[in-house]
Amino acid sequence: MIDDEMLAEELEKFSAERDWKPFHTPKNIASALAVEASELLEIFQWTRGQRDWQEIDADKTVREHTEEELADILLYLIRFASLAKIDLQQAALRKMEKNALKYPVEKAKGSDRKYNE
Repeated sequence: MIDDEMLAEELEKFSAERDWKPFHTPKNIASALAVEASELLEIFQWTRGQRDWQEIDADKTVREHTEEELADILLYLIRFASLAKIDLQQAALRKMEKNALKYPVEKAKGSDRKYNE
């Protein structure tokens, strides 16, 4: 389990020590989050990741790079949520409930179609 509260506290301390809070605006943190997600995608841009998950384990460099990008994404996500005072766990649970309504098992099982198709 991820202790997002502990990570939020560590990120706050890290930011305070560097006097970065003035730069941690919603736009800047959201932009950084999007950039990090793009960097994760870049690892798999052409041929990697199209077959299965073992491809990540097959190459130590790919694994390490993937871990670093996921960590960056997680940290920016937690920083954004912390500053916005959003409970990520509750937000995720609410979103999963909405998704269950959009994608009922009887319609979505075994299909990659969007809920409105």
